Formats: sequence, C-alpha cells, structure tokens
Amino acid sequence: MMPCGGGHSNPGRPPSAGQQMAAHAVAVAPAPARATSPTSPLLIAEAPPAPDRGGGRMRARPGGPAAACPSVSVVFPGAVSRESCCRFACELLKHVLHQRHQLPLPYEQLAYFCRRAAPDGDVIKKPPSMDLASKKCQQVLMELEGMLQHLEVMFSLTLVPRVLILLGGNVMSPKELYELNLEGIYEGSAEESLKTTSCVRKLFHSLFIADVFSELKALPVMGTVVMLQGHRDCGVDWFRPKLNYKVPTRGRKLTVNLSCDGDVNISASPPQHVTSTWEDYVWFQAPVTLKGFHE
Repeated sequence: MMPCGGGHSNPGRPPSAGQQMAAHAVAVAPAPARATSPTSPLLIAEAPPAPDRGGGRMRARPGGPAAACPSVSVVFPGAVSRESCCRFACELLKHVLHQRHQLPLPYEQLAYFCRRAAPDGDVIKKPPSMDLASKKCQQVLMELEGMLQHLEVMFSLTLVPRVLILLGGNVMSPKELYELNLEGIYEGSAEESLKTTSCVRKLFHSLFIADVFSELKALPVMGTVVMLQGHRDCGVDWFRPKLNYKVPTRGRKLTVNLSCDGDVNISASPPQHVTSTWEDYVWFQAPVTLKGFHE
C-alpha cells in the first residue's frame, strides 16, 4: 500500500538516500496477517434439515433463517422412540438444574441422600439448620419428581417437537433459556429404535465436548419454568395451554438440536404423524415453578 501523498510532490528533485530506504521498506514490508479468533465450541453450525422420509418424522416448519445463537447438535444413527424423547427432556432438565446451581448435587445423588436423611424413627436430635435443609430438599425433590411424571404423561399423549427450560425472570423474559429441539427426530417403535441409554450417553457426550456450562457464572437460587409444544387436542389437563406464546429473544439461550440419520426403517409408524401440521401444535406451560435449593 502506498503512503498517503507518496513522494511525488516534487518530481524534478532526485530522492534522497533516506527516502529510497523508506520506499524500499514500504515495498517489502509484509501485509499484517488478519487476526482470527478460535471458533467457540458453543457456536456449532446447524446441519441442514434431513429430507422428509414420511413416517414419524417431525418435519421442520418453514420460515426464514434462524437467528444465530449458541447450539449443540446431536445426530442419532437411526430412529428414536417416544420414550427416549421423554428421557432426553427429563435428563436435560435435571442436568441444567444442577449445572446452573439450582440443585447442590446431581438429581440422583440428591435424591439418595435426602431419602437417606428422611426421618426414620431415629431419636437423634438434629440441629435446626440441618432439619430445615432436609425439608427444603424434600420439597424440591417432590416438585421435581412431579414435573418428571407429568412430562412422561405429556409425551405419551402427543408428539413434542420443542421443550423450553426457563431460568429466572419470567416466561416472557427469562435470564437463561435452554431449548430442546426434537423436530428432526425420526420416531420409531421400541423394537426398531435405538436404545435409550446409548442415545442419552451420546447426548451428554456432545454437551461435555461442547463445554457449554464451564465458563458461566454461578446463579443465585431462582425459579425454573418448563414449557413444551404439543397438539392442541392432546387432552392433557395438567399443563396449561399458552396459545399466543412467543419464544423469548432476550437473555442467554442455548439450543440443543436432536435429529436422526442413517438407515431408518420405520414401517410401523402411525400414519397420523404424516398428516400432522405444525399449526395444530401450541405451547403448554407447567403450572408449577421449580424452586432452586442451596445447601
């Protein structure tokens, strides 16, 4: 690149030695390399939607390009059962609650220790602080186990293309939002689907590799709301329909996209899945807010 106004203001005068050296330095100076920043493991490009094969495919709805947001994509090499989809939602909910400091221990460990510490006829007097912590633990576990049971009922009644886990704030403006996108799942019967345990391992291996929680600041105790999409006529009576709900665009968001690929042979899928349209699916909100718990 030539210097601005480069040494041609007086063409009749021969350039001095200093000017010649400066010009030579300009000519040979290498252009500065463009700085590049390493790609964040959260910003994983989403794969294009797999072609619709009919059967139990949750077809992606039409629309414009999605706004860029941190995401983790997991592709299963075969069909997945409805029960596995429910397990994904339940395990992700428990994982988020622990990783975001709403549970002091992973769910299974907390349930074990709280049940072990429950009153069982012993006469050992506990300090008031320990007794209060035990009561809070029992309350949190009871609410969470109730939520997991109602999720199982919901998944048994309808396809669930999307699940939202909303931390803090309110449903319109949460502090953090975690979305489980199941629209790319190809649903099969239990006999012709992948094993649930292997799929759960693959999901959490992908989350571990993406390292989506390690750099986040600890959160105070706050409320967690669960929302999910289902057919408007599914007949669920515990979740409350929210017909005009729009997914929030503010706050920190992480999307977990699940899909199926490979050799998928779904010969026994119910034919009604093919004719289902996304216009018949609405948002439902859990009527309870899960309260966080610190030791």
